[in-house]
Amino acid sequence: MDRSEMVPRNLMYLRAVHEHGSFTRAAKALNVSQPTLSQQIKQLEDLLQSQLIDRTGRQVRLTDVGEIYIRHVSRALSELSAGTRAIKDVQDLSRGTLRLGWTPITNCLTCSLLAAYKRHFPGIMLKAVELPQIELEAAVMNGTVDIGIAFSEPALGMRQSNSIETFTLFEDNLCFAIGVGHGLAGRQEPIDSADQAQLHLGLLSADFALRRMVDEYFEDQDISPQVVMESNSHNAIVEVVRLGSLATVLPIKLVVSCEGFLPLRTTTPLPRHKVCLIWHQGRYMSSAARAFKDLGIEWSGSVFGTAQENTRAICKS
Repeated sequence: MDRSEMVPRNLMYLRAVHEHGSFTRAAKALNVSQPTLSQQIKQLEDLLQSQLIDRTGRQVRLTDVGEIYIRHVSRALSELSAGTRAIKDVQDLSRGTLRLGWTPITNCLTCSLLAAYKRHFPGIMLKAVELPQIELEAAVMNGTVDIGIAFSEPALGMRQSNSIETFTLFEDNLCFAIGVGHGLAGRQEPIDSADQAQLHLGLLSADFALRRMVDEYFEDQDISPQVVMESNSHNAIVEVVRLGSLATVLPIKLVVSCEGFLPLRTTTPLPRHKVCLIWHQGRYMSSAARAFKDLGIEWSGSVFGTAQENTRAICKS
């Protein structure tokens, strides 16, 4: 018997006796001694306080009680075998579920990673949810998300106290972005802090990591921004800015990839951000989640060449 087939031995022995109609033939088929087989059947009968096998005739037969019981035994053994096969399917990634979380914008920046994962593992059900960074970190901590794609690294305190592990997929600069119909669309020279203070801005709401980075930049540059639109929908802001007269702040990789979107150069560079994989270091990681993490590391190195110092941290997880 395959060691992975962890089925109750006495039930398997009873089925063999029923199928072969003989203790001798059943023992031979099971590769066990006949006394061992008889002992296991007797233990089962004692446990059930019922005689399952009629041993008086030349051919071994089930009693009426045994006939009823063997039907349930056959179904039970079939289900246990199916369960073992299902575990193998999950382990070899032909089946399974990945609960993935991401912050707004990170799904756009990592869409080729998501496509590669589905291409490699088409049998995995991908259940994705979009959350602000703080909520994403909480979901990783409480186990409702297996692995997250975060817009920036979690706070150091969160990583140290709650065992959140990270891997940086890539780094990118933020930039001011406008639509092709904006009044500054043809401008070549960089905009300074005075110009930036005059921009009418559409930004994500304050509970998003990107917004916090933008607010810190304005504070550092002593700029009082004119925020005329806030939304928790990145797509809504992108469309309004692309088609109207507002400006926004986005990762430059996203801006240059969007049709009808233009980056504005600035005299002072905007902050850089890190797009990271995050997961709970101390919690069991499913085969589907481990495969996503490993593919993310590979993807990062091949697309951005950034699988470097992070690899050492990953090896301990």
